[in-house]
Amino acid sequence: MGTQLLSGTAIDAAVERADAALIGYIPVGFPTVDLSICAGKVLADCGFDVIELGFPYSDPAMDGPVIQHATSVALERGTHLEDLFHAVDELTSYGIATLSMTYWNPVEWYGVERFAADFAAAGGAGLITPDLPPEEGAEWEAASDLHGLERVYLTAPSSPQHRLRLIAEHSRGWVYAASSMGVTGERSSVGLQVQPLVERTRQAGAQRVCVGLGVSSAMQAREIGTYADGVIVGSALVRALCEVDQGRALRHLKDVASDLASGVRGARR
Repeated sequence: MGTQLLSGTAIDAAVERADAALIGYIPVGFPTVDLSICAGKVLADCGFDVIELGFPYSDPAMDGPVIQHATSVALERGTHLEDLFHAVDELTSYGIATLSMTYWNPVEWYGVERFAADFAAAGGAGLITPDLPPEEGAEWEAASDLHGLERVYLTAPSSPQHRLRLIAEHSRGWVYAASSMGVTGERSSVGLQVQPLVERTRQAGAQRVCVGLGVSSAMQAREIGTYADGVIVGSALVRALCEVDQGRALRHLKDVASDLASGVRGARR
């Protein structure tokens, strides 16, 4: 099984290089399990620092149309948690820190402590849990502490300061600053409220803050990278994988990924 690689360590290494860390979201099982693993390796080769494997869910409340389509395909093809553990093992063995973004139901169904043990054994860094707030996370926090896993909770521009303090206190690894209140998807601009959110989250005690939801271009990645520790990209990568021809899809992904990597390079200087 993979040696555990923590995303916080990868983010720190990027910041030390004067880059912002680049975090790429790929739904495991889209277009197939093997191709999602290949896609993660393409991102690693292009200079991404962390992979975020989305586990497909039947009611993805936070996801926009591109990711909803991809997760529907993955579900139809029978993607299950063992595929997630396999993908994590493959990518950590390849040398890139890998988390999973998952809704809470699959973890609860599998068994929280069992999930934490198996995920850590595969080398996984930890979980991003969009529908599990810290107030309801006691069982997960105990299991993640036991197995050395990161806990990434989400903040939003509307989060009051007391809530940011709660999230910063309970997160382990980094905090996910959602650039807007809406669903995932590419946007022409990421929003003026994002930098103040990052600053408020840091003031609340967060060690590392990464920004996601809507990043789709090198210019946006660079802008965010000047003030955030990491930049999270999802829909723009998944859209590249929607090409019918698999070889063309991976080539398109490489072009998009290389462009985004050029955006974060030197952004922290």
